[in-house]
Amino acid sequence: MIAEFAGGLLTNSLALLADAGHMLSDVAALSLSLFAIWIAERPPTPRQTYGYLRAEILAALANGATLIVISILIFVEAYHRLWQPPDVLGAGMFVIAVGGLVVNLIGLWLLHGGRGESLNVHGAWLHVLTDALGSVGAIVAGGLILAFGWEWADPVASILIGLLVVYSSCWLLGASVSVLLESAPKGIDVDDVRRTLKTVPGVLAVHDLHVWSITSGLNCLSAHVVSATGQVHATRLQNLRDAMHQRFGIDHVTIQIEPEGFDERTVHD
Repeated sequence: MIAEFAGGLLTNSLALLADAGHMLSDVAALSLSLFAIWIAERPPTPRQTYGYLRAEILAALANGATLIVISILIFVEAYHRLWQPPDVLGAGMFVIAVGGLVVNLIGLWLLHGGRGESLNVHGAWLHVLTDALGSVGAIVAGGLILAFGWEWADPVASILIGLLVVYSSCWLLGASVSVLLESAPKGIDVDDVRRTLKTVPGVLAVHDLHVWSITSGLNCLSAHVVSATGQVHATRLQNLRDAMHQRFGIDHVTIQIEPEGFDERTVHD
């Protein structure tokens, strides 16, 4: 980040400055992600009954919002430079961007293993990925300036970097907000869950069905199941839990078994 910022000032390259600005957000993003992972490991309390697992989701949301702000700043500066392209030192820009790409590739390799398990780590990985693509854009722009003197390649590369950042951040924001709104997890069809529950012998109906995520990889389910008589409820409950684990990988299951003809309204009264 420091090398690209200094290089951007020396070569007058907006693409390098944009990439350095994005790397600044990476420093904050990686620090925030690490802090969120640490605090998420704290045990539940009487007040925070789920613990602090959603700290990782909040970190991912903050990272996505930061990316959007940086993109807007890049677009504004690139717009001005398109009308009046300044002189850019293509050779220096090219060399510094290559160094930035190498660093980003190492970061991608380090984060790759955990990005499929945690939305928080995936957000950090996206930061580094867009940085790597930004470095590629700066390399191409530096080469064009060096070879042909096309000064406009610098702001154009900056705009492309900004578009990549917006694309990745919109996905991250959408996924984070979905978890916070307790939407059904991606890849789980609630109607399919309902049908699977009803295939368990002795189950007559399913209502008040909810499926949501506490954090990445921790899906939960709660439901009321109307049960026929003639079978031990403990056996039926175990069958329901097994069905959710085998079909959907959901282990945090809360099921209220109700006998046929049971009316909740009489309990409320």
